[in-house]
Amino acid sequence: MSVRKLKPITPGQRFRIVNNFDNVESVKPEKSLTVGKKKSGGRNHSGKMTMRYIGGGHKQSYRIIDFKRDREGVATVESIQYDPNRTAFIALISYADGEKRYVIAQNGLKKGQTIESGDNVAPEVGNTMKLKNIPLGTVISCIELRPGQGALMARSAGSYAQLVARDGKYATIKLPSGESRMILTECKATIGVVSNSDHQLTVSGKAGRSRWKGRRPRTRPMVMNPVDHPMGGGEGRATGGIPRSRNGMPSKGYKTRSKKKASNKYIVEKRKK
Repeated sequence: MSVRKLKPITPGQRFRIVNNFDNVESVKPEKSLTVGKKKSGGRNHSGKMTMRYIGGGHKQSYRIIDFKRDREGVATVESIQYDPNRTAFIALISYADGEKRYVIAQNGLKKGQTIESGDNVAPEVGNTMKLKNIPLGTVISCIELRPGQGALMARSAGSYAQLVARDGKYATIKLPSGESRMILTECKATIGVVSNSDHQLTVSGKAGRSRWKGRRPRTRPMVMNPVDHPMGGGEGRATGGIPRSRNGMPSKGYKTRSKKKASNKYIVEKRKK
């Protein structure tokens, strides 16, 4: 994928950097795989605002994604499409009997290419297989945490992990954060890096794009009153002391992970950042 900078013919385009959407087709989503998506606007069942800074936004349809990849056999990629519900692109695949599914697209996946899922498949981009069958050192994404649960890790644009070791019924994967974690070898993963790697390079250019995404303007805690936030109050541009949340929990470096969390025993090396 690549990005391009627009010419500053308007104030909103002066700093705008957009995605080129290479290999992404501008087609309507598969109707059998889409459902309506409701928006709450931050209100609860009685209409009271319980979450701030939410509201508006463009109307969206949710694409049903096959995160389990539980059907074995060869499928053909019909198109690579944009999905407003996630940063990664999605691929519409079809099987020999006509069944269609949406899956997360990996970098390098193109229209007309074939992908498959199962035990005896080649470790090629887009194929899904169990960790026990994947060669060591392979870059993987869309990883399950429990067998049959469906992909939970490394699903966003440009995400990936690396399979570094296997010992008994556990495999060790290394994440970009520096964390090394053990996962059951019966869990599935997809070969390759998630598509749209340049997503982090894009610049919206104007505040209106946040409104299109359903995000209302957020008030900085520093300019609030003491009754509204621990960092509020003071004369002029007071820093507000230690950065913290509305409930007083420190932020910007304060570790909030519980020391008693059950999954701590599966972490071989803690994250570095």
